Amino acid sequence: MPLESMTGNTEKSEQGAGPRPDDPPERDFIFRGAVRIPRTTGRKASSPGDLREGIAATTEECIIHHTYQYFSGGHILEYTNDFAQWAGKTLEAGALAEMLANIDPYSFTSVAQLREELLRVLDYYIENFPEHHKVLPGNEFHFIEAISFIFPIGLRARNLAEFLMAMKYVDPGSIYYHFYEARVRLGLGVDDFSKWVDEALQSGDLARQIRGIDPFMHNMEGIREHLVEILEEGLRLQMEKSS
Repeated sequence: MPLESMTGNTEKSEQGAGPRPDDPPERDFIFRGAVRIPRTTGRKASSPGDLREGIAATTEECIIHHTYQYFSGGHILEYTNDFAQWAGKTLEAGALAEMLANIDPYSFTSVAQLREELLRVLDYYIENFPEHHKVLPGNEFHFIEAISFIFPIGLRARNLAEFLMAMKYVDPGSIYYHFYEARVRLGLGVDDFSKWVDEALQSGDLARQIRGIDPFMHNMEGIREHLVEILEEGLRLQMEKSS
């Protein structure tokens, strides 16, 4: 599929393109997908101190890649972000791994706030667990960021019934983009689905239910199941009112 926007141009942004917070609501919901191309930043860490310095200095795109984009994977690792995974599995610092894994990136409204919390945890660990070691050469943590190419997938919804049908069959990558990545892009803790339901369909109750789904507690198919359940109930109530 060519990487084309609705106007024929490639939509490219390191944090992703798409609707912004101040955009007027689109009449139709246009489902988009994303292809991410990772690239190294040149930074690496071999100890907790190095990791702290790297997180403090690296780009927001890198923070996003190693935390939020964990949820785009089809598999679930033991720890819920790359920093914690490296600390637990390679550095063998279980306490640090647990503390980093307990950080819910979706509880913050900006990447800057998330970075501050990561640094706070690392400062606490370095101060209270001074006997830490470095990994052997070749086992360092490499700081990666990703360029995202965003494109429409040829699927749109004009009403709640079409939106529900699309949600049942749309690619998981599109659900990730609209439900997870949008929370970073919009900077409001709001996803594209609930934003459209609220603004285009004028259904604040449905929007609140969608926003009530905890993104940290489910895999992609679990998110889909919750969305379908909410939309089916909303459509049922809509049909009862119109009958």
